Amino acid sequence: MPIDTIIVDDERPARDELAFVLKSFPEINLVAQGKNGLEAVALIKEHDPDLVFLDVHMPGLDGFGVIKRLAERKLRVPQIVFATAYDHYALQAFDVNAVDYVLKPFDRPRIAKAIQRAKKLLEANAPGTSAVERLESLVDQLSSPASKPQRTRILVKAQSRMILVDSDEIIFVRANDSGITVTAKDAEGVSNYRTVEELAAALDTELFWRPHRSFIVNINHIKEVVPWFKSSYILKMNDKRQTEIPVARGQTKRLKELFNL
Repeated sequence: MPIDTIIVDDERPARDELAFVLKSFPEINLVAQGKNGLEAVALIKEHDPDLVFLDVHMPGLDGFGVIKRLAERKLRVPQIVFATAYDHYALQAFDVNAVDYVLKPFDRPRIAKAIQRAKKLLEANAPGTSAVERLESLVDQLSSPASKPQRTRILVKAQSRMILVDSDEIIFVRANDSGITVTAKDAEGVSNYRTVEELAAALDTELFWRPHRSFIVNINHIKEVVPWFKSSYILKMNDKRQTEIPVARGQTKRLKELFNL
């Protein structure tokens, strides 16, 4: 049985790339493409697809907003694969029972794995659960306090002291040869986390952003956004040294979304 599929992404190159990859899977029948969340809802209503590759960050209505809108209109929910450049929404994606979460740039073996997961779920057909019940369950999970990150305290080793720092007091985190250094309002030292990825997973994704592979920043402690060479940017933080942190080109879109640049 063919799997009727829709791609929704606000970036044309990303849609084209994913469509090209999907052409190599004979079971995939690509029926439509959309460029934002509102189009996603309209296309799902029109085509009633089995599978949707859905970007998280889109103007107007984001990927999670699409799920809520489907519930409001009581439309049949397709299998959802979130396809995005941002890794920090992965846990939230699985909280709402997404089939999978794949990162850009797209990798064929990874897409194949997502398709296999979707096929198994489609074949199982969730017996005993109606489309409306599944949608309501997704929205309940998305809105529940349990799915939202709790306040975190991070242990920081500063000389001979071990200090517990509230996460909202963290200004930024840097990976360097000494390990993972945490700079907070009243403390600076080395974290007991081994990698930036591990620490990022423990922090609130609504508050913390990874603008560069070596840094995590608290968006509430960004003092200034400085335009830089060839349409790039630097963040000036509000620590005592006013540390400057580069924004990777792949994160420029997220920066513009955060501050409406």
